[in-house]
Amino acid sequence: MGAHCGHDVGFDGSDPSFRRALLFVIAINFLMFGVEMVAGHISGSQALMADALDFFADGVTYTISLIVIGKVLRVRSIAALAKGMSLLLMGLWVMGSTIYNVIFIETPKAEIMGVIGFMAFLANVASVLILMRWRDGDANVRSVWLCSRNDAIGNVAVMLAALGVFGTGTGWPDLLVAGIMAILFLSSAIKIIKQGKRELASSLGSSYKNRSSV
Repeated sequence: MGAHCGHDVGFDGSDPSFRRALLFVIAINFLMFGVEMVAGHISGSQALMADALDFFADGVTYTISLIVIGKVLRVRSIAALAKGMSLLLMGLWVMGSTIYNVIFIETPKAEIMGVIGFMAFLANVASVLILMRWRDGDANVRSVWLCSRNDAIGNVAVMLAALGVFGTGTGWPDLLVAGIMAILFLSSAIKIIKQGKRELASSLGSSYKNRSSV
């Protein structure tokens, strides 16, 4: 991460170029959600469907990020907390569904997993490169960067799972990757929630001081 990741407050996303970049990334995420969800059902891949859900959640949370840009710190920090909680719930859902599939395991189609995973990887690398210059912003902006980075890592994992499924002829590599992705979601959720809480506390403290000085 960048040098400013430990700061309570950073770039708030008000740059018009960031807004345009975010709109483009939102479009990428919703498009890949549809592609991966269909491919996940066809291939029977839990990892692909988990990644598709991640694309959808990112598209929604990026839209929230776009809406709250320019708002006061308190509003932006509350939005970041909401996004962190949604990421936490998604991680728990992926973890639970992975455990379920361990019991009712089926072997996914490795070829579809590999091709779609590579397409998703290219989409997320594009998103990461687009957002690179704004990775050190406040919790609201930083959450966008973290989600895009996680997606790219997750896509590499899906491609590795496809190789594992192809090599072993079993669905265990797919389930292993889905579990790892769930842990990554939970870790990022905790980071976003912690920074959002710090910024919310900072905004409330500033409001209290302003009222006291009147």
